[in-house]
Amino acid sequence: MRKLRAALAVVFSLFPLIHAAAQNKELVIYSFVDMFPPEIIRGFEQSSGFKVRFETFELNEDMLEALEVSEGKGYDLVISDDYIIEFVINEGLAQKLNKGKLSNLGNVDPTYQFQFHDPQNLYTVPYGAGVMNIVYDPAKVKLDITGYKDLWSSSLRKSVGVIGNYRVINGMALKERGKSYNTEEVADIQAAGGRLKALAPNIRVIRDTGLEEDLVAGRISVAVMYTDQVTKSKQENPNLKVVFPSEGIGFGTMAAFIPRGSANVDGAHRFLNYILDPRRGAQCFEYLGYYCTYKASEQYIKPELKDFLIMPKFIRNFEMIQNLSQEAENEHYKIWREFNAAVKP
Repeated sequence: MRKLRAALAVVFSLFPLIHAAAQNKELVIYSFVDMFPPEIIRGFEQSSGFKVRFETFELNEDMLEALEVSEGKGYDLVISDDYIIEFVINEGLAQKLNKGKLSNLGNVDPTYQFQFHDPQNLYTVPYGAGVMNIVYDPAKVKLDITGYKDLWSSSLRKSVGVIGNYRVINGMALKERGKSYNTEEVADIQAAGGRLKALAPNIRVIRDTGLEEDLVAGRISVAVMYTDQVTKSKQENPNLKVVFPSEGIGFGTMAAFIPRGSANVDGAHRFLNYILDPRRGAQCFEYLGYYCTYKASEQYIKPELKDFLIMPKFIRNFEMIQNLSQEAENEHYKIWREFNAAVKP
């Protein structure tokens, strides 16, 4: 009996290790919906032996709150927008990458590294970039739109749709006045609010998702939208015109990072290195619809998609939208609420 008890004690003592090993064969990715093509996930699972499980969030702020509550535990890899990653890193909720495990890291386009959210390039791998474009239907719009200023034309009454990102749309009014997206001057932000109220009669819809559907269906004739929405719109209607606003372009990136409490750090590195492969990266960006952030993948993107997925060389006057002081943010919230209230159904 003593031998049996001793044997059972050994078995029971191994249960936590066995359970941990089983858990470590699962890779939990936390991000927005539809971030990776199914064939990429299947290929990784088959080649690595890991099982990928996705959990999704709609707002970056929800992700940050989840990591704060769990102290960085529960997820192995997170993909989110640049501005929120700055908070994640500052709060100590991300861990530094082991670049020795990322043999494909050199495939990244350096344009998207060493940015404000990760200035020393220690924590993140960029995964998709976008700019804010104006897209319009020339069959319905007689105006030659070249920049944000044209959106105030009385000929566009009740025909414009904009995304629901307050910093982008408030910033559009700032740029129209020759100011920075990231100004801390409250007076400038207030003046942009006045311009937005003047724009309200031209706005038919404000929504962050599905705006491209409104444009393609003809419910609106002009839209200010994200890069992936531009891609979808042009694929549906090649006659649409895409405008890079003359006043300057709002620019942002998404990036992947490993949370501080990841239970499968090795799996997270292996997945990142897997998608950093040039051909697999091209597959990812063709599916995602954002600008390709892997320089080595550009040559493998389908010719018909290159114009949509490779940032044009002529874009030089872009500005990354960054976090502001609480005073400036409060003013942005205020004018955004007032703008929404001024837009009539």
